[in-house]
Amino acid sequence: MELLEHLALGFTTALTFQNLLYAFMGCLLGTLVGVLPGLGPVATIAMLLPATYALPPVSALIMLSGIYYGAQYGGSTTAILVNLPGESSSVVTTLDGYQMARRGRAGIALATAALGSFFAGTVATLLLAAFAGPLTELAMDFGPADYFALMTFGLIGAVVLASGSVYHAIGMILIGLLLGLVGTDVNSGIARFSFGQIELLDGLNFVCLAMGLFGVAEIVRNLEGREVRETFTQGLERLWPSRADFKRMWPAILRGTALGSALGVLPGGGAALASFSSYTLEKKVSRNPQEFGKGAIEGVAGPESANNAAAQTSFIPLLTLGIPSNAVMAMMIGAMVIHNIQPGPMVMTQNPDLFWGLIVSMWIGNLILLILNLPLLGIWVKLLKVPYRLMYPAILVFCAIGVFSVQNSLFDIWQMAAFGILGYVFGKLKLEPAPLLLGFVLGPMMEENLRRALLISRGDFGVFITRPISATLLCASVGLMILLLIPTLKRSRVEAFQEE
Repeated sequence: MELLEHLALGFTTALTFQNLLYAFMGCLLGTLVGVLPGLGPVATIAMLLPATYALPPVSALIMLSGIYYGAQYGGSTTAILVNLPGESSSVVTTLDGYQMARRGRAGIALATAALGSFFAGTVATLLLAAFAGPLTELAMDFGPADYFALMTFGLIGAVVLASGSVYHAIGMILIGLLLGLVGTDVNSGIARFSFGQIELLDGLNFVCLAMGLFGVAEIVRNLEGREVRETFTQGLERLWPSRADFKRMWPAILRGTALGSALGVLPGGGAALASFSSYTLEKKVSRNPQEFGKGAIEGVAGPESANNAAAQTSFIPLLTLGIPSNAVMAMMIGAMVIHNIQPGPMVMTQNPDLFWGLIVSMWIGNLILLILNLPLLGIWVKLLKVPYRLMYPAILVFCAIGVFSVQNSLFDIWQMAAFGILGYVFGKLKLEPAPLLLGFVLGPMMEENLRRALLISRGDFGVFITRPISATLLCASVGLMILLLIPTLKRSRVEAFQEE
């Protein structure tokens, strides 16, 4: 009964004209971001963070959330029609979606992706609404030692689930933790690593770091790619799958939804991990595994359902515990801080309209995307024909204006440029910047809770193993570290890194 009251509050908040407008804008921008190859949701949210200053907190978060799960929809469009994933989670969709398009089944492939994404998004939103309350009540019992252990578990989980070298992931997290130390010490009031720069007394600018690492660096990398694209649009007039198609796709959609919902909650997980895992699962359980890679409808239905479910459930640790599970959720924490909202369990009690309005807006956003995407296919196809060299100058100008508008500081533009160069170098070295962003966001929070726990215990480190929650999380962290030492896991990670 209490859940129904909360959902009623959420619908009251989300169905206002203003919030519906921003949900529509977020979904439209997210789809556009997904369609445009290379410009992912992380870079776009980073670029639009300054623009949300003038918006009410609820509207800002609804729009940014729409960009995230809208990008999962849009990414499938280019993956199917052009064999070019617009978003990392759509890489798997190219394997069978593009082959379906080549065989004149582009419309059915796009409809399969849309229906699977809508179903998965609806289920994941219901899970978010159902588990938010109990998890928030559990989080109320967390003390400083428990939060420190939880963040440690989150960072180690990010290392375990990240692709590529373990050592690279650990190194990037450590760099992020070190960058998070820049600024004024909370306890002593002494400036750390500011090198006499007044602009660094408040620490490195989160917007500059995120926009540089993900936005500017991605734009420069895209300029190196070729622009010759072969588009297959035959069969777009036939959208509705046949009865035989439905019989094959629905089990895959159900499995993808379940798998994506679980993986989205895990630290370091997210849409990309969910889509890859779903494709692997579908290929193993299929009676005709030889069809995968040649146009199997399960190869579209499963991954597209999984990535959208994971995109929704990744909000669970963010809204209930204040812990980001991936780079986009780290951006959302930055957006909440910008609007003077303390991420964590108190959001539900202090800002119930924001909490439940955001949850309900996710279902509304998925409905908007289902209605919006298929009629706009013609526009997206034409947009793909615009040369990227004509688009990137406008994107860079928008980035610079956005960064400057935050504090009217030229220093911030130089920060963004420096991090853009750093992000480009990371890309050349095949170093994933997402763990760095997680370390940068969680670092100051970890330090604050560590020092607070030691102050309360008068310097006794035993507080981390005497508290049940903290001890459990630290044991889980040790278990994850042991997983990293398993030879088969290490070998598969190295193989994946070499393939990249």
